[in-house]
Amino acid sequence: MRSRTAVFLAVVTLTAAALTAATGALAAPRAESALECGIAADMAVVAHSLAHEEIQRQKADIIMARIYDVAESERGQALMKEILDAAYVPAGPVAQATGQEFAQALYSTCMKSGGDMDQVLGKKL
Repeated sequence: MRSRTAVFLAVVTLTAAALTAATGALAAPRAESALECGIAADMAVVAHSLAHEEIQRQKADIIMARIYDVAESERGQALMKEILDAAYVPAGPVAQATGQEFAQALYSTCMKSGGDMDQVLGKKL
């Protein structure tokens, strides 16, 4: 009887851990410094411009990766993807803003929240 209970508790614990990890994966990476908030804001201007000029998304990904040299940074790639995703939503709030407004909102949110940009990038809207 005890072994079944132990197995059950182990499965529940592992499931809870997996769900917690999966939930965290939905959030954009957090900036770890003011410099990273600034880079994210710069990425926002470029991503917005690419989207506004109707550059194909695949090409925009390549251009951004070349500009920001994120090939060896998983966090950098993830952040770049989140920013491009937000910029390329046709009827989203970013599409209604200028590139400068998008960058300013991202930067100020990043600085005020300790690097959390989810509110601007659409994860908690």
